[in-house]
Amino acid sequence: MIKQLYKKRLFDLKEDRLGPDCPFTHWRLYTKGAMFKLCKAKFRGFGSGSEFRPGAYAITCSKISLGKNVVIRPQSMLFADPRPGKNGSIIIENDVMLGAGIHIYVANHIYDRNESNIIEQGHHEAKTVHLKEGCWIGANVTILPGVTIGNNAVVGAGSIVTKSVPDRTVYAGNPAKLIKKI
Repeated sequence: MIKQLYKKRLFDLKEDRLGPDCPFTHWRLYTKGAMFKLCKAKFRGFGSGSEFRPGAYAITCSKISLGKNVVIRPQSMLFADPRPGKNGSIIIENDVMLGAGIHIYVANHIYDRNESNIIEQGHHEAKTVHLKEGCWIGANVTILPGVTIGNNAVVGAGSIVTKSVPDRTVYAGNPAKLIKKI
């Protein structure tokens, strides 16, 4: 059992991810100083005043950049492309507000080959997701590959964003649609 714990500790320290499934690094998210030091080391960028809260997940931290004053809340999932040399990063600029339970994905499964199970078909080419400065993403929003959310745009809670959202607009729904211009 000691050997298994040691292997898990090494995995948590070297892997390019954060989350509750990595208990030897996850505990560091409970104190601001340890959280900030860990996130500065793991993420491609991690701005001052930003937080990555316990209960959130980040896959391929080295392709995720958080600007200043960004808080990733519990139950959120940031899933950048784990394949080396591929596109598929997540860029979150300064002062972006995010509710809990945000899911951001840069790739989707291929499912059009009838001769094999979906799990065996791989993924489409990854596309970067970009959240521009000052935007506000409500709780439980899912943002799909290639989407850009514009400056000071708002996405309503529970929305599924399949297409980019222009600056200073409000989008909501499944799929998210224009509600109004700000």
